[in-house]
Amino acid sequence: MTVPDSIIRLKDVHKTYQIESQKVPALRGVSLDVRKGQLVSIAGRSGSGKSTLLHVIGTLDNPSSGTVILNGHDVSNLSDQAASTFRNQTVGFVFQMNNLLPEFSAIENVMMPGLIAGLGRAPLRERAQKLLSSVELGHRLNHRPAELSGGEQQRVAIARALIMEPPILLADEPTGNLDKKSGELVEGLLMELLQRNQMTMLLVTHDPELAQRLPYQVVMEDGNIKDFGGPW
Repeated sequence: MTVPDSIIRLKDVHKTYQIESQKVPALRGVSLDVRKGQLVSIAGRSGSGKSTLLHVIGTLDNPSSGTVILNGHDVSNLSDQAASTFRNQTVGFVFQMNNLLPEFSAIENVMMPGLIAGLGRAPLRERAQKLLSSVELGHRLNHRPAELSGGEQQRVAIARALIMEPPILLADEPTGNLDKKSGELVEGLLMELLQRNQMTMLLVTHDPELAQRLPYQVVMEDGNIKDFGGPW
């Protein structure tokens, strides 16, 4: 499917892993175009290629072949250093495991991508404080992850993913480890922030109800896209 002015464009993307003497195909010629501001769910059974697709789009892994263009840049074969720099400025990540640094406070965790990029501490701290307030954690700035609930930790992870104001957010089962009430709160805050900032999101989920709540849906099977849903 070709979409004009797409912010994410994949053309015939393959990804094969070498496991001992065996080649295991994870993506088998995926083509996908996503416009700026679209919120897209990616569903499918375990092993269908959902997470691999997210990793290739997020430059965590290079494709074996094919083309990946993000925000106008061909990122198909970036070096590790170039990919790291590009990710820091262009892509935010929210994973099922929040990966917060336990020795740092909530606000320090949120500031971390900006500190890595060499941004000034004062404006960065102000931005991080605003983001934590926007996810209803303005009163927990100086708490470390162990002092926060699972839902609060995931909200810190969302704030961290947005600190560099990336145009693209990639989320892999962001509420998978949370109870229903916490998951719904995190989901609602995430959608509100995305729409307010006109961001683009791809969200991997096993939850069919969550997948259907997003305006656009992709279903994967055996390493390729089986179906589309929504007003593409």
